[in-house]
Amino acid sequence: MIAVVPETPLLVPELATGATAETAQLRSAALAAVGELAAMSAEWTVVGTDPGGRRSVDPHTRGSFVGFGVDVVVGMSPDADGDVDPVLPLPLLVAGWLAAGRGVTLYGELVAPDMPAAECVALGAELAAAGRGLLIVGDGSAKHSERAPGYLDDRAAGFDDQVAAALGAGDPDALAAVDAELAAELWAAGRAPWHVLAGAARGLPWRSELRYTGAPYGVGYHVAVWRR
Repeated sequence: MIAVVPETPLLVPELATGATAETAQLRSAALAAVGELAAMSAEWTVVGTDPGGRRSVDPHTRGSFVGFGVDVVVGMSPDADGDVDPVLPLPLLVAGWLAAGRGVTLYGELVAPDMPAAECVALGAELAAAGRGLLIVGDGSAKHSERAPGYLDDRAAGFDDQVAAALGAGDPDALAAVDAELAAELWAAGRAPWHVLAGAARGLPWRSELRYTGAPYGVGYHVAVWRR
């Protein structure tokens, strides 16, 4: 099974503060999606981006959202006992928060935001062979409104509509066709992880469901589940 969630810290109520009500539907969808993933697998590969490039993260790692304003500590596994990494990338922090209390072990696979699509697809095929559940973490365009982090770009809506359609259809080829250059221009952090998903899912039949799509605060967020 594959679950897709955004990397926004707004999922964490302690960080959402005044936005808790506005993000309730998104939070509920993300928690439900990972709950289903946990029911299928006790080990997940978490794919997200890191400006530092490709690397794997040990399941014993712990991290904190302190850099986002609140010292909420999360672990990559139920028995994570290492020192708290003060700069653990956001996708893994979000994954750790979503997985908390579910008894699952997370294996982090981070990729560069500009990793070429073909390399992402190839990595996805490798990860699929591991047989773990797959959690894909990343946002859509951050240019949906004048108040968005990247200001307004009229192409953002069409871009995230394309992503949502591919996720909802369970179509790896459509997801692989998401334009990497356009994604970079639109500040879409999920592009590389979505291309990894495409590689992991190719050649297999999927039953898919888009659980949430929207752009609160000007950033595109998607939640989806794919089952075989």
